[in-house]
Amino acid sequence: MEYQNPQPGQGSHAVPAPVPVPVPGLGRTVISETAVAKVAGIAARAVPGVYSLGSGPSRALGAIRDAVGSSDHAAGVHAEVGETQVAVDISLVASYGTPLHSLANAVRTAVYRAVEELVGLQVIEVNVEVTDVYVPPPVKPAVSGPAEREALL
Repeated sequence: MEYQNPQPGQGSHAVPAPVPVPVPGLGRTVISETAVAKVAGIAARAVPGVYSLGSGPSRALGAIRDAVGSSDHAAGVHAEVGETQVAVDISLVASYGTPLHSLANAVRTAVYRAVEELVGLQVIEVNVEVTDVYVPPPVKPAVSGPAEREALL
């Protein structure tokens, strides 16, 4: 991906980044669907308002994985990779209070940017499915002090 300097003549001290030129006969690069799904999943999780990726039982399993320090970054993400293009499907759980259409657009933008910059493939679509909304449990008042203990007896 090559970027043009928006104001030619300014910033002459900056050296343009070299554009990689494919060298014939040295091999090929294959990027797996799993790798693309992980990049997309990490980008989606970074968006404020995303509680988790995936839905249903996989959500409970994801909570257990997170508790033991192991996380499947591709959970809830499916990528279809072609030679130069990729399509991504993401299912997520939103935090309550987050506008869902805005959240889906923010996730879509983050995934487009991350996959195109880090993987180098053209993203043709990012489909976002909001499968649930996480509502935090009510906050329980903390019981402390001897006066409250005596009231319970």
